[in-house]
Amino acid sequence: MVAAEDAGKIGVADKLGIDPGAVVQEIGWGEDVDDDLRAAVEERIGSDLLDEDADEVVDVVLLWWREDDGDLVDTLVDAIGPLADDGVIWVLTPKTGRPGYVEPSDIAEAVPTAGLAQTSAISASADWTAIKLVSPKSVKSKR
Repeated sequence: MVAAEDAGKIGVADKLGIDPGAVVQEIGWGEDVDDDLRAAVEERIGSDLLDEDADEVVDVVLLWWREDDGDLVDTLVDAIGPLADDGVIWVLTPKTGRPGYVEPSDIAEAVPTAGLAQTSAISASADWTAIKLVSPKSVKSKR
């Protein structure tokens, strides 16, 4: 029997569309990240998250992004480098009213400049919103 707590963790990995065995890289880790979300993803993939310096091809990038983290376009361009052709980037930002909150328009402006397309946004946890970014060619090939 799965404990209710475990079921909740599995749910966020489902919401993020992370498949068992996927290679997931984490960028922008800080003391404020959601450890339950991280644990759910690690449980789903059956391994640890790769750090920012990993040079493997990855299926998913979890990018923790806050207002004062610098230039989002530059960070997104760097995140695209190791991304598989059909990979996705989830930009995790603090929800409205939380420290580090990022205006959605700031993300919307950076995404096309970095050569990406925004497809959806979800509530990833109590304090974090997740915005799904893909390569525009991935969007076209899924028609």
